[in-house]
Amino acid sequence: MPRSRSTSLSDPRSAPRARTCLALAAALLLIGAALPAGAQAHGLVGRTDLPIPQWLFAWVAAVVLIVSFAALSLLWPQPRLERAGATRRFAVPLALRVLAGALGVAAFAVVVYAGLAGTEVATANLAPTAIYVLVWVGVPVVSVVFGDVWRAVDPWFAVARAGRWALRAVRGADAPPLRPRLTYPERLGRWPAVLVVAGFGWLELVYVDRDVPSTLAVLALVYALVQLVGMGLFGIERWRSRADGFAVLFELFSRIAPLELRDGQVATRPLLSGLPKLDAAVPGTVALTAVMIGTTTFDGASNGELWTSIAEPLQDLFGDLGFGVTVTAELTATIGLLGAIVLVGAFYRMGVAGMRTVGGDHSTGELAQRFAHTLVPIAFGYLLAHYFSLLVFQGQSLAYLVSDPLGDGSDLFGTATATVDYTVLSAAAIWYVQVAALVAGHVAGLMLAHDRALTLYRDAREAVRSQYWMLVVMVGFTCLGLWLLSAVST
Repeated sequence: MPRSRSTSLSDPRSAPRARTCLALAAALLLIGAALPAGAQAHGLVGRTDLPIPQWLFAWVAAVVLIVSFAALSLLWPQPRLERAGATRRFAVPLALRVLAGALGVAAFAVVVYAGLAGTEVATANLAPTAIYVLVWVGVPVVSVVFGDVWRAVDPWFAVARAGRWALRAVRGADAPPLRPRLTYPERLGRWPAVLVVAGFGWLELVYVDRDVPSTLAVLALVYALVQLVGMGLFGIERWRSRADGFAVLFELFSRIAPLELRDGQVATRPLLSGLPKLDAAVPGTVALTAVMIGTTTFDGASNGELWTSIAEPLQDLFGDLGFGVTVTAELTATIGLLGAIVLVGAFYRMGVAGMRTVGGDHSTGELAQRFAHTLVPIAFGYLLAHYFSLLVFQGQSLAYLVSDPLGDGSDLFGTATATVDYTVLSAAAIWYVQVAALVAGHVAGLMLAHDRALTLYRDAREAVRSQYWMLVVMVGFTCLGLWLLSAVST
């Protein structure tokens, strides 16, 4: 347990370390500000359209992080988030939970049917927008506000629970409790979820036919079938919390929320306090956080000059080996996606290795697990910053797509003639939201890291010194995120 809670800022021995930390942060900031023009993704505004120069945003973001770090050192002497609990507020009626599950199943059926029976024009079919915008971007945004809403509407989860209830009814009340046929291997941990999230990233960013509605519908059906079989063999909760990539990912984001939804109960808790409860010792958890950030990073960089200079030699190489144009493009992009994930993981590992020098006999692997939850708000900041304009504008298309899901001219709800209003938000407003999301995500990461360090090290001085390296990591990720937002292809 911590013996002292005095801050290290008053300790003369910490001054050289603090100066080193600030120098490293400044160096990373200069590197981020000096990066060449790069990607413009999903309708992000260009640098020439920004209301404030790019370099000023980079400096302000770094200053915010450094000031936040200093404020935490002075004003946060005791762990708060680690010890925070949830307060139960009310129970959700069973009928409402059943209705939510039924709506999830119905929505899934409509999306799949639209993909299979509707037009192959991606923008006129409900399936691509529902999957890429509503689920992949919309659910995380809702989750960080209202908690794990996906659990309430998850279609295969609802089918599995309904099947369990029916089986229990058939067996009778006196029958022994149902048990999984197989034991889920602990060594697998969350690695299946890692593969699912990385695979969806590959589908979205690499696969040439990513927008073909029928392809998406078939993949959705296969995925649902795999989840149902897995839950039937290994148990609903065990499989869902380890191998269902969407459930695991959305549950991670929901830990940011001040609301907790579970087993029909609604509870309130301090913002971010759900993340320290994450069992990051489960194998694959650290890799999952790297995948979350790495896929978005590659999406932002994939159209920029830096990636082009790397991709062209790879494409020439694969072309010389006899691969076709499509396969060459997919292989090249696959290497880029994997490279982005590895670089994110390596950068985080570097910060953790630096923390190990503080003391406390903590191994690098242990520290990587103990601080893995600090990357979750950063991952959400990247996601919101990168896809915010997509959510705002493309999300409006759901108004006419739900009325004409097949793209065959139907008008079920009288909204088939609705259009997308591109003036609902200005380019400047979108840019401010994106930058705010990035900075807020990294400040939240600093808060979580500081709070965890206070429980991990002997006193506050060691805890603060351990976070010099995490500050460098946060500044580095911030610079990378700002570059991805503001750089423009030429």
